[in-house]
Amino acid sequence: MDLHLEKGKGKREKGKVKITGSKSETNRLFLLQALYPNLTLKNTSNSDDSEAMLKALQNSQFATRNSQLIDVHHAGTAMRFLTAYFSIQEGKEVVLTGSSRMKERPIKILVDALNQLGAEICYEENDGFPPIRIKGKKLTQNNVSLSANVSSQYISALLLIAPKLENGLELSLEGEITSISYIKMTLALLNEIGVETSFDGNKILVKPQFTIRNSQFIIESDWSSASYWYSIVALSEIGTQVTLSSYKKDSLQGDSALVNIYQDFGVETTFNSDNSITISKERIHNSQLTTHNSQLNNFPDIAQTIAVTCFGLGIGCHLTGLHTLKIKETDRLEALKTELSKFGANISVTNDSLTIQQSDNLNPNISISTYQDHRMAMAFAPLALKVPIVIEDAEVVTKSYPSFWEDLRNFGFEIE
Repeated sequence: MDLHLEKGKGKREKGKVKITGSKSETNRLFLLQALYPNLTLKNTSNSDDSEAMLKALQNSQFATRNSQLIDVHHAGTAMRFLTAYFSIQEGKEVVLTGSSRMKERPIKILVDALNQLGAEICYEENDGFPPIRIKGKKLTQNNVSLSANVSSQYISALLLIAPKLENGLELSLEGEITSISYIKMTLALLNEIGVETSFDGNKILVKPQFTIRNSQFIIESDWSSASYWYSIVALSEIGTQVTLSSYKKDSLQGDSALVNIYQDFGVETTFNSDNSITISKERIHNSQLTTHNSQLNNFPDIAQTIAVTCFGLGIGCHLTGLHTLKIKETDRLEALKTELSKFGANISVTNDSLTIQQSDNLNPNISISTYQDHRMAMAFAPLALKVPIVIEDAEVVTKSYPSFWEDLRNFGFEIE
């Protein structure tokens, strides 16, 4: 499904949008709920990724010593977290697989770490990549180390199962830590349900915790999904406002850095008493700002949104700390380079950075390839406020934000 987008004649200057729970928090808590069934959850994400995670966990109860195929499709978080989860399900055997792109996304670092702890995981096709065969065992080893600059999902996967290990876990991270906010989110969620942890320097300790008290958790809405509304407001006229529910000022999500980053683009955030936020275009971006600089190693998922916002405003940008984007749903750095270049952008990328030169050039009626990547579709959509665009395979947004196009229509975008 390809969609033609442009600014509607009756585009609203104010609106309200309900965004469901954080995909990152939901997937972590779904796994914890599987380990501790007396944990109840509210405001869970309605994303494809979270539904894939939940379905896999529900189906796993039927797994036996005769292996069962579990397919997570495009859900990268589910692949990493379930690799760890199934490794400790004694007496159960599964083959964990996914889409053709998933079979190109590395899993070796996590598999090696789990096998060091005593797990029994092997590859069904290509060494280092899904599909993988996992025979659940009781893991008694409690000490493992891995490189700190890998995807934080590998680290979080280990931490989430750690309290169910007989001796807990001592995890040593080697080198500079990437996406530390996601690691802290995982530890905070463990603490919320009563698990004792510590994070000192590059060493993380998780104490064993075989049962927890009856607990209810209300999941905060997804800041990554909010990023597209920040971009819409930034590219709109002064006075434009959007109210989003429901968000916390002391969020566990690293992407809440949007609040500070988008001040550069004239966008201010108000935290309301009902846990909503109102984001407002208060001023034209600083005329002295020719290039926006951000180090995004702790929140790389908003890099695409920021890059498109800067280009739409005619501002240059230099974004760093992006090396994990090369192993996402697509190589996001190369995808950004290809698609922004169609609009006339002068853009260059390295293995961990992206640079766009300041320019007012913005070619209209460009068709955006989305590469089976939800964030490519949503990050580019706000450019329709400047020029008509076409989003190819637009249904890909269901991976994280199924109501995205409906919400844009309600805000006054013309979408056909």
